[in-house]
Amino acid sequence: MRAVIQRVKNAGVSTGGNQKARVGPGLLVFLGIEHEDAPEDARWLSGKIARLRIFDDNNGTMNLDVVQAGGEILVISQFTLHAKTRKGNRPSYIRAAPPEIAIPLYNSFIGDLCRETGIQVKTGDFGAEMEVELVNSGPVTIIIDSRSKE
Repeated sequence: MRAVIQRVKNAGVSTGGNQKARVGPGLLVFLGIEHEDAPEDARWLSGKIARLRIFDDNNGTMNLDVVQAGGEILVISQFTLHAKTRKGNRPSYIRAAPPEIAIPLYNSFIGDLCRETGIQVKTGDFGAEMEVELVNSGPVTIIIDSRSKE
């Protein structure tokens, strides 16, 4: 399970021209799920993101997590995070989990993140063509992979 986490001033997602969700200051999480991923990956990754201290304290030091900062969270599914680009110029997405594996893990991750933070996590539409807009704050962008535990 791979996540690209961005600290944002605001972010939103639309599907078919209709706004699905919007958050103010907080986190935008792009989540990619591989076919080898399991519920333990979702639990570990959600805990890591919940405790990630990337928000400024009163001294301007990144020392607060999303809860301490009073932030919101938006999670967007993104199978392209598992693109293989070793051969040729057309990425292969064979490592990305099919929907019957990915959807339950996606929902498990969101539930785990809600429990870890107490925040009502907002989402896009799994598997849909989405338009995502964001204003990255910092900029702060972090990549975490449950396989490598970093």
